[in-house]
Amino acid sequence: QVQLVESGGGLVQAGGSLRLSCAASRGSFSSRAMGWFRQAPEKEREFVAAISWSGRDTYYADSVKGRFTISIDSAKKSVYLQMNSLKPEDTAVYYCAADLLPLTHTARDVVEYDDWGQGTQVTVSS
Repeated sequence: QVQLVESGGGLVQAGGSLRLSCAASRGSFSSRAMGWFRQAPEKEREFVAAISWSGRDTYYADSVKGRFTISIDSAKKSVYLQMNSLKPEDTAVYYCAADLLPLTHTARDVVEYDDWGQGTQVTVSS
């Protein structure tokens, strides 16, 4: 089982930026897909972005495309989410997730992922 620990959340004003980090440990990581999801109060967990372990392929939710960038440092076993031009509707708990399998078209599905971090709160004030 992979252990994932997120960091970097916080309170920011609308239009600001934050960079989330996810450090992975235990288990094998080669060929895995990694993803970021978020969950706002009383809403379902939703897909934000995903990346292949090589970093060559990425997927984004339409709501964050052009504002958020997912990246990976395989040597450090870390995944990042750079969030720019933040909006109040981006407020949520953000979760890092790991899939046992390589990145595919199912990367947007919550059920695709096998391991999850504990989440980090992002709050965007208007």
